[in-house]
Amino acid sequence: MIKLIDNFLNKITMYRLATYVLSFLFLTALSLSFFKLLPYTPTDLIMSFAVITVVSWVVNVIFAKIFEAPANVESIYITALILVFIITPPLTGDYSQFLPIAAWSSVWAMASKYILAIRKKHIFNPAAFAVALTAFTIGESASWWVGTLCMLPFVAIGGLLIVRKIRRADTVISFFAAALATIFAFGIMNGTNLPSYFYKTFAYSPIVFFAFIMLTEPLTAPPTKMLRLGYGALVGFLFAPAIHIGSLYSTPELALIFGNIFSYLVSPKEKLVLKLKEVVKVAADTFDFIFTGNQKFDFKPGQYMEWTLPHKRPDDRGYRRYFTLASSPTEPDVRIGVKFYPKRSSFKNKMANMNSGEAIIASGRAGDFILPKDRREKMVFIAGGIGVTPFRSMIKFLLDKNEKRAITILYSNKTVADIAYKDIFDAAESRLGIKTVYAITDQSQTPTNPQMRVGFIDKKMITEEIPDYADRIFYVSGPHSMVVAFEDTLKDMGIKKNKIKIDFFPGLA
Repeated sequence: MIKLIDNFLNKITMYRLATYVLSFLFLTALSLSFFKLLPYTPTDLIMSFAVITVVSWVVNVIFAKIFEAPANVESIYITALILVFIITPPLTGDYSQFLPIAAWSSVWAMASKYILAIRKKHIFNPAAFAVALTAFTIGESASWWVGTLCMLPFVAIGGLLIVRKIRRADTVISFFAAALATIFAFGIMNGTNLPSYFYKTFAYSPIVFFAFIMLTEPLTAPPTKMLRLGYGALVGFLFAPAIHIGSLYSTPELALIFGNIFSYLVSPKEKLVLKLKEVVKVAADTFDFIFTGNQKFDFKPGQYMEWTLPHKRPDDRGYRRYFTLASSPTEPDVRIGVKFYPKRSSFKNKMANMNSGEAIIASGRAGDFILPKDRREKMVFIAGGIGVTPFRSMIKFLLDKNEKRAITILYSNKTVADIAYKDIFDAAESRLGIKTVYAITDQSQTPTNPQMRVGFIDKKMITEEIPDYADRIFYVSGPHSMVVAFEDTLKDMGIKKNKIKIDFFPGLA
């Protein structure tokens, strides 16, 4: 069952998944309202969705034209649906209270992505900022009505899918730990019935929706694990309703806004508009897309970014992707390695037809899949197919810095023609002593040099090529199924979990 879920998750982007989950929750709410399990009628919910979505769409299109930025359709739907779940719908056709907060919040949710953005990167979660500003300006607050017992199991299921997809369990766990610890502390101080208090926290508050759906938004969260733990803990502490400064009490939206400020201060700030310089074939059906920009930015070899390429009629995977940077920080241009398969996504089709000078947007630099600070650490790089791109970045960096490290690379491909960046790895062996073993899985292939072996990378190959494997850190990058299989293999070989690093980024596949 878990494998089936993972297969599904790997076929769609996180943005498309978030859209599906929120749409599923809205349909669930409609069904519950039909059976009078919610205090709203189906008409109330439909009108709420219609007003918020239309206003959000119109405002986003206007600002996209003003700022000459692509209008992200999925982002509009996601933000609009979140607003639907936290703003009280019109009760039995009474729009007097609903329209001001719905319209004003929708306007500012979209506007904040453009106005409150530095270097084209927005700072705040749009929905959280919008309802907070609405409360301060027109005195209308969000009710977060999604926090009800009948919605809880559906929110939990959908939310867990999102968290599994983007691997943000660390953030969610630190949030819950801090939030519940703070609530517990205030409960003890006030003599509250703790079991009842905790039950109400989960059954009648938006804590689960907030943690799974909003806290995990990648663009306003920190880029590395340790920073995400701190981010989750900070927001969790502020989430407790007893936290206040004078008469100003904390709300979910304020907690997230303060967390976003923390995230902004500790995160990369760039959002790059890059232009295609050239496309270079590096292996069979594999190409390096080389881009130039008008500003220099820093990154660590092995990190990834989100790439946005608007195009007509996007498929289920949308027009955003996460690609590891194949270039080294020492190179003047930015490059990503792309493998083209027979059944291409609409995004890949657009990439394949890009012309020199066409633009793509890169943002959200992140990732912990980087070289250790201690240069004495011994490492093993295991790559499968196009998963070799972060290692190209690392090895090119070491070559340019003339920095020697104890590294052995095990690089698996189906055929010899599929091998990419061999020139880089050969240079690393001659100049830095970094050995690369090329594993060719097609049994009909004939090795062209002593470094090539026919067969799969397995325990036997690892022990033969790397006798001191137990003393090394393993870096694994490739298709999701390969990464999971190698994690199991390495653990069976006695490699501790903290000695295994995997290349993962949201929207993988």
